[in-house]
Amino acid sequence: MSTATEEQITIETARKLGLLPEEFEKIITILGRTPNFTELSIFSVMWSEHCSYKNSITWLKTLPKDGPHMLAKAGEENAGLVAIGDGLACAFKIESHNHPSAIEPYQGAATGVGGINRDIFTMGARPIAQLNSLRFGNPALEKTKWLMRGVVKGIGDYGNAFGIPTVGGEIFFDDCYNVNILVNAMSVGIVKIGETVSATSYGEGNTVFIVGSSTGKDGIHGATFASGDLHEDSHEDLPSVQVGDPFMEKLLLEATLEVIKTGAVIGMQDMGAAGIICSTSEMSAKGKHGMRIHLDKVPTRQANMKGWEILLSESQERMLVVVKKGEEDLVRRVFEKWDLNCTEIGVVTDGDRLHFYMNNELLADIPADDLVLGGGAPIYQREYTEPSYIAKNKAFNIDTIVVPEDLKKVMVHLASHPNIASKRWITSQYDSMVGTINLTTNRPSDAAVVEVRGTKKALALTTDCNPRYVYADPETGCAIAVAEAARNIICAGGNPSAVTNCLNFGNPYNPEVYWQFVHAIKGMSSACLTFETPVTGGNVSFYNQSKNEKGEVPVFPTPTIGMIGIIADKKKIMTLDFKQEGDTLFLLGTARNDINSSEYLYSYCNVKNSPAPFLDLKEEFNVQQLVKNLIAKGLVESAHDVSDGGLFITLLESALPNGLGFKIETDEDLRKDAFLFGESQSRILVSVHAEKLDAFVELVADSELDFINLGEVTSDQVMIDETNYGTVAEFKELYENAIGKLMC
Repeated sequence: MSTATEEQITIETARKLGLLPEEFEKIITILGRTPNFTELSIFSVMWSEHCSYKNSITWLKTLPKDGPHMLAKAGEENAGLVAIGDGLACAFKIESHNHPSAIEPYQGAATGVGGINRDIFTMGARPIAQLNSLRFGNPALEKTKWLMRGVVKGIGDYGNAFGIPTVGGEIFFDDCYNVNILVNAMSVGIVKIGETVSATSYGEGNTVFIVGSSTGKDGIHGATFASGDLHEDSHEDLPSVQVGDPFMEKLLLEATLEVIKTGAVIGMQDMGAAGIICSTSEMSAKGKHGMRIHLDKVPTRQANMKGWEILLSESQERMLVVVKKGEEDLVRRVFEKWDLNCTEIGVVTDGDRLHFYMNNELLADIPADDLVLGGGAPIYQREYTEPSYIAKNKAFNIDTIVVPEDLKKVMVHLASHPNIASKRWITSQYDSMVGTINLTTNRPSDAAVVEVRGTKKALALTTDCNPRYVYADPETGCAIAVAEAARNIICAGGNPSAVTNCLNFGNPYNPEVYWQFVHAIKGMSSACLTFETPVTGGNVSFYNQSKNEKGEVPVFPTPTIGMIGIIADKKKIMTLDFKQEGDTLFLLGTARNDINSSEYLYSYCNVKNSPAPFLDLKEEFNVQQLVKNLIAKGLVESAHDVSDGGLFITLLESALPNGLGFKIETDEDLRKDAFLFGESQSRILVSVHAEKLDAFVELVADSELDFINLGEVTSDQVMIDETNYGTVAEFKELYENAIGKLMC
C-alpha cells in the first residue's frame, strides 16, 4: 500500500512533519502497524495545532457556551449560530491567517477572507458583512509598509470582488509584530432557521462530490506551516500559501445556496486547512460513517500530482458535498449552471474508516474518528508559569510620572498616533457600501451596524482587543476586550448577543506564553458570563513569534473578540457624533487616577511596564445597562465609549464628523493627564439636548452611578479648563492624515 515502505518511515520522518515522538507511537498503536508516508502526512496535518487544538482545547472547554440566543454551540458547526428573531439566525466566525500573510501578504490576507466566508455559506447562510482585526510592526519600517499594503489590498480586492461589504475592524501597531503580523478575518451571514446545512456525512451509498475550483499544489501542509514558528527561512515555505479567486468564490456562493434548496444535500464542508483530508475526516467522524475516496478523480490544475498532494492541498474555493443517493443529477445541474466543477470522487461507507485510492491503489486506510478533535486527536495540558515581567508591571507607581505642563503636545501626539488616528487610508480601499445594507457608512458609531433585510432589525458588529492591556495582565486585559466589545454594541443601540474569538499567542510549549493563554481564557470566561455573551467558537493561533539574539520573542498575547449584537429597531441606532451646539456633555462612569497601559503612558511617556487599566465587571455592566436605557428612552444625542487615547480622544472623535467643538472642565481631584488621557474602563461620553436634560439627570441619578457634567458642545474650538487648545479642524488634519503620511 502506497509509495513508501514501512521501513522508510521513522520517528525522524514524523518529526520533520511536525509530529512528536509519542504521537508517532500513538499512530502505530491506532493503525496496528507503521504508517506509510501518506498516512503519516494525514496525521501530521490533522494533529497539528491548527486543526486539532491539542494544546488549547482543555481550556477552551471552560468558556461559557450557553446563552438565550444559541442555536449551535462551539464546535458543533463550521461557525457560530444564534437566533436573531423573525425566524432568522446569524452565522458568524473569526479566524486567523497570520503566517501566510507574514510571508505573502496579498494572497495570505485574501485567502483568509475567502476561507472565513466559505465557513458561513457552507452552513447555508448568505454572508452580509466582513470585519477584520490587523496587527503590524513599527509603521516607520519599510517592511511593515510592504506588509500593510499587501494585506490591505488583499482584503480589499477579495472582499470587493466577492461583493460583501467590509464594515468594521481595528488595527494596532507595535514592534512585537515586526516579523509576525496578525491578520484576523470575520464574516457574518444570515439564514432562515431550519434551512442550515451541517458539516456531516452519513448514509451508506450516498455520493461524495468535490465542487468548485480545481486542485493545485498551493497550500500543501499549510496547517502544519501555521502550527510552527516563523524564521529567517520561512520564505521557503511560500508554496504553503494558498491562492484565492474571489470571482470563483462568488459563483460557489450562489451555487451552494441554490443546491441546498434542492433538498439533495446531506452535508457539506469548506476545504480550508488540510483540504480534502480535513473535510472527509471531520464530516465522517461527525456522522459516524466512513468514506471511500478516489483521488485520481479530483479535478487538478497541475499534471502528475501525487495522491498525498491532492489529499493535503489547500487550494481555495472548494467544498466537499455529500448527496443523497439517486439525487446526484439535481446537484450536478446546479453546479453546471454556475459553470463550476462538480465531480463525484467517492461514496459514503458503513463503519468508521477512510480509504483513499489513487488509480485503484490504496494509499491510506485510517479510522476517521482518530484524526479529529473530540476523537483520537491528542490533548495536552501544558505547564505554565507567571512571566517575570508581570512583577515589573505591578510595581509601576503613577507618582513617578510628572503631569506634563504642555498638554497640547500630548494631544497632538495622541491624535496623530497610528494606533489612534483615522484608519481612512485603509478603509477607503474597502467597499463598505456594496449590498447597501451598511447603516453606519456616513453615520459613525462605536460598532458597525448592518440592516437585516425584510425586518426592522439591524445587527451591531465589532472586533476588539487591546493587546497592550493583555500583555500587562492577561486576565484583566482579555476581560476588557470582551467588555469593550459589549460597550461598543451598547453605544450603537444594540444588545450584546454572542462572541467568536481568535486567540493569537506565542509558542504553547513556553510556560510563560501558556500562562498568558490560560489567564486570558479566565478573563474571557468571567466577562462573557457577565454580559451573557456565550462563545460560539473561533480559532486558536499559536506560534506567533520570531527569533532574535535573545531567542524566541512572542507577539503580545492578542485574544481578538468578535461580537454581534441585536438592534431591535434600526430607527433606534445610536451614533457617536455630536449633533448640535449647546448640547450638554456628560461622562458616565467613574473617572480615576489611572494611566495604566494607556497609549499616553506607553508611547508618550515611554513607560512600557504597568498594569492593565482598571476594570470592575459589575460596574461595567451597570454603566452599559444605564446607557442602554438612555438610548431606549431617546434621552441622548450621541454615545461614545472612552477607550484608546482616553477622554480627550473620545471627545475629539465625537466632534470631528460634524466639525463641532467642545468646552469642558476637568475634575480638580484628579490628575489632568489621568482625567484626559487615562484609559480606565467603564466610561461612556454622551451628549444631551436641553429639552431632555431634566429627564436624563433624573434617570442617571436614580442609577446611583458616578457621572460628571463635563461641559457643552461648541462651534469648533477645543476648550479645556478655559484654555483654548486650537480648533477641531487643526486636530482633524492630524487625525485624518497620519497613517496616509506614514505610508507615502
